[in-house]
Amino acid sequence: MDIKPLEELQAADERALLFTPLGLGRMTPEDAADFQQRVIARLQLADDVAETTRQKFEQLRVAFSHGVLCYELFTLVADAAQLALEQALRDRFCAHHRGQVLAVRDRRGHEHPITMSSPTDFFERLSDIRAPEIRMGSAREWKPFNGMLTGLLTWARREGLLRGQRNRNVEPVRKALRNIVAHGTYHLDTPVEAARALSDLAEIINHLWGRPTPGGRLYPAPLSRSVVAIGWSDHGEKTTVGCADRLAEARDEESFTYLLVRAVFCPGGVTDPNLLEFDARSATTAFPAQYLWGPGSRDEALVWLARHQPESDLCGYLDQAVLVRVHDGNIDLPVYPGVAAGLPAAEQRGTWHALRVDRGLDALAHLRALADTTPLHVPDVRTPFAHRLAGSAT
Repeated sequence: MDIKPLEELQAADERALLFTPLGLGRMTPEDAADFQQRVIARLQLADDVAETTRQKFEQLRVAFSHGVLCYELFTLVADAAQLALEQALRDRFCAHHRGQVLAVRDRRGHEHPITMSSPTDFFERLSDIRAPEIRMGSAREWKPFNGMLTGLLTWARREGLLRGQRNRNVEPVRKALRNIVAHGTYHLDTPVEAARALSDLAEIINHLWGRPTPGGRLYPAPLSRSVVAIGWSDHGEKTTVGCADRLAEARDEESFTYLLVRAVFCPGGVTDPNLLEFDARSATTAFPAQYLWGPGSRDEALVWLARHQPESDLCGYLDQAVLVRVHDGNIDLPVYPGVAAGLPAAEQRGTWHALRVDRGLDALAHLRALADTTPLHVPDVRTPFAHRLAGSAT
């Protein structure tokens, strides 16, 4: 190892200067230090997060801030973030069961009561039990639990502390990444990857303590739904979408038919990309959308708005419950349980599948993948009504 003078240790690493807010380029050392600190300054943990987890997270943030001086620190931060997840889960497990007596069952079916008085004492006693199991979830089923990452993730998922179907599929990947860090070979990460690892870790930690992240990638806070007017011309050649409170100001060049819905719509912010495919009966939008009124003319819509004055609300979209009917070789579009309950008897026939999804149309893809190899007629994801809204009707 070469011994470097203090001046050289304090100099900026040239590799760290290449990452700018606009992509690859070059920044001055002062600007690079300011930029990288601002990248992670927004990552804050909830007030009730365990102190040991908070201290570990702060260590990683400090190390990231010094990556401008030593580029290898970005890799150390990204790797340590994978290991810190296990500590956060352990701390949450201990906080959840603090003061309780947990029954731990061994492989012979004998139960061993262990009091959660000290995390160290609990996990030491747990390690002395062969093939330990504990009760998890609302059903209180016995599940393997060795206090390591796999068991902790299973426990958190069973207790409802981790949500989301896409996150469920990513959790095995997180275990693999942790193992790569613990037993892998040399690699070098960028500030982008290190910042993403810290951001994901902060989201997971906050969600474990019941705090979703506004605008989050993994565990987002509920989205705001506003009252939206969807309109289409008589021949379906033109469509329009806008906030319903601006409908009175609209000046249509030709006659439009309107529909009022409560949906995620924020120009310049988060907006449902599938809003023009809205179907009052089916879950075809990216985020849950609620039918309010229509279709009808603009004047009729304004009268309804003045009379009912609908308000905005919040909606979550992780782990939505939807139903999909398979009947006469057809796989129908997914519907919400309330809609299915109100269908006519003739439309309730067939085999129904209940699924949890983060996006409504994920259910259709899942059922198609599980369908029998016998060819089935699967309808287009757009209903005729949605085709008309999208301007694609013939």
